[in-house]
Amino acid sequence: MMNKVIILNGPNLNLLGEREKNQYGSVTLGEIEKKCKEYGEKNNLSVSFYQSNIEGDLVEKIQSSRNECKGIIINAGGYTHTSVAIHDALKIVKIPIIELHISNIYNREEFRHKSLISRVAKGVICGFGAEGYVMAINAMKQFLK
Repeated sequence: MMNKVIILNGPNLNLLGEREKNQYGSVTLGEIEKKCKEYGEKNNLSVSFYQSNIEGDLVEKIQSSRNECKGIIINAGGYTHTSVAIHDALKIVKIPIIELHISNIYNREEFRHKSLISRVAKGVICGFGAEGYVMAINAMKQFLK
């Protein structure tokens, strides 16, 4: 039986490939999803994707994932720095959480240096571009052993 892992994506990540290519590259979220699902299958993980621009939808998905999944990988976008609600929802789940960022948040504006998610995550991956998603799956695989 494969372990289920969900990858959650926050606001504006649906526009990857169009927005700030110097920061995020030209790959789309759909391309990342396809690669992650294929990589997951090769590594005995069932990977699902979810993206929302709405904070409450992400909170509800986190809550429902606590019983459906073995791990959460989250790129909360701008909510990383502002959402107490997402922090609190993640704090409730008792499964491994990996915080993910495409860009290096510590090499950007000062307000991006503070993450409300890091305190509840087992690890943080940032600055490796879209490849960070595969790195997060690898890390999750290790956490689930």
